[in-house]
Amino acid sequence: MALLASLAVLLVPGCAARPPEPVGRAAPPPPSSRTSAPAPSTGATTPAPSTRAPTSASTPPPGPHQPPYRRWGLPSPLAPAPWPPDRPVAPRAAGPAPVVGRVPTRDKVVFLTYDDGAERDPRFAAMVRELRLPVTLFLTDRVVGPGYGHFARLRAVGATVQNHTLDHRALRGLPYAGQRAEICGQQYKLGQRFGVRPTLFRPPYGVYDTTTLRAAADCGIGAVVLWSASLRSTGLRHTVADRLRPGDIVLAGTGGPGRLEGATLTRMTAGLLRRIQERGLTVGRLEDYL
Repeated sequence: MALLASLAVLLVPGCAARPPEPVGRAAPPPPSSRTSAPAPSTGATTPAPSTRAPTSASTPPPGPHQPPYRRWGLPSPLAPAPWPPDRPVAPRAAGPAPVVGRVPTRDKVVFLTYDDGAERDPRFAAMVRELRLPVTLFLTDRVVGPGYGHFARLRAVGATVQNHTLDHRALRGLPYAGQRAEICGQQYKLGQRFGVRPTLFRPPYGVYDTTTLRAAADCGIGAVVLWSASLRSTGLRHTVADRLRPGDIVLAGTGGPGRLEGATLTRMTAGLLRRIQERGLTVGRLEDYL
């Protein structure tokens, strides 16, 4: 009988391992079901996470966190000019300074130049700095006056400074001594201010004669620079073609009728940069090609 009782205990599973569950009490759910059960609905629907890439990379929000080219309204960064530059290789012969209205190059570059030195808009300086614009500034001492510090700051962020005479006189017809005084005098002034003497010269109003070219060469000028397009309040004017071409020298700021200055010059320079990009061009440094 003792043997039979022992066998009965072994045949009833779990009887000896744990006590029976109390009557009327539900068994607890498994741990996984407790952690994954959905929260009670409150009537609001939570949207599913988006699988689309964020748009901030392609359309940055306005403000200081935009890349510089976006701040100035450009669709993409300005491409760097090719290096080394495709430039004329023939050395300049002795004699009168050559006249250049457009650079003969196969590089897809144009050149931005600004005359006189009346431009003092701090936003223009910010544009040159942020976009690393290789602009060339032809300065007249009488116009710049006490503003040389502004142009020193522009030089520090990549602009170059060249000669536009002492007093902005029309040189054509003046005697050699008078023309030489205007050109060499400004060579000396700029050398004293910036420590480097210019190699390029632009005659006021774009007028000159053979005496101008001889005086410029005697003052150490390597080339007399004119232009093939000019930016005015009415838009871009071309001297030959009806569109920008590689090698064009753009006179983007000067005095006279239709002149651009201040915020207007800065805004229209930004518009000119967009036009340059639309033509598949970029901005080169004039001094790298002359």
